[in-house]
Amino acid sequence: MLAFSGSFPATVFAMEGFDPYLVAIGRAVLAGAAALVFLAVAGAPLLPPRGRLGSYLVIVAGVVFGFPVFSGLALDSGASASHAAVVVGLLPAATAACAVLRAGERPRALFWASCGLGAVCVTAFTLSRGGGHVTGADLLLVAALLSAAAGYTEGGRLARETPGWRVISHALVVAMPLTVPATAVLALTTEVRPGAASLAGFAYAGLISMFLGFIPWYAGLAVGGIARAGQTQLAQPLLTLTWAWLLLGERFGAVTVVGALAVLACVAMTQRARS
Repeated sequence: MLAFSGSFPATVFAMEGFDPYLVAIGRAVLAGAAALVFLAVAGAPLLPPRGRLGSYLVIVAGVVFGFPVFSGLALDSGASASHAAVVVGLLPAATAACAVLRAGERPRALFWASCGLGAVCVTAFTLSRGGGHVTGADLLLVAALLSAAAGYTEGGRLARETPGWRVISHALVVAMPLTVPATAVLALTTEVRPGAASLAGFAYAGLISMFLGFIPWYAGLAVGGIARAGQTQLAQPLLTLTWAWLLLGERFGAVTVVGALAVLACVAMTQRARS
């Protein structure tokens, strides 16, 4: 959770020198290179079992492509890191809902009521910030959180049988036939203005957000249960707001703070109801 809380500020810094698509896809190449090193040193197979390929493709679609691309485009479209933190703060509830649907469980009505209330809070927040309209950036953030929820759920399921570091490593390797050529084309066809801040942001997004952060995350989801372990993300929006203020100098008013706390309260209810 600590690793992921810095993802939005890091992406903002990275996009100061690189195209949003290059940041979103290129960081997967950086993470994939680290994954190959980890797999080689451990003497593990470079590819996952064929029978699990479908699950790995879900992870690839969700957290290797979906979340980075959608969230990066949202930030490039004008959404601030603090605004994105509030909208994506609903992610633990979305992950719990995916876990419920994937496992065929039947939670209490309070669970679904809390999820719905959280969605209402996010909608009210986006409308208040968008002059009564849901912006394109908000829709991109919703797509990002749904993508991440699917990727988290599938990765958590696989991590029950496979170490978390191998799950994310294999997902990144499976994606490399797409990420490597796409990154090469983007690097040649988009404007690149690398600087210290953009390179640091890119490195963080690739090595921490895309790879190292997932190692304890998937392990925690496997041990504690996908929905229950997601409670650790309750503090993530508030931490991201702190990083946005400290690192980016973003200023946000009471509406943003109240929105973050309201989403946090709704997500906390989903976790209690789910349990």
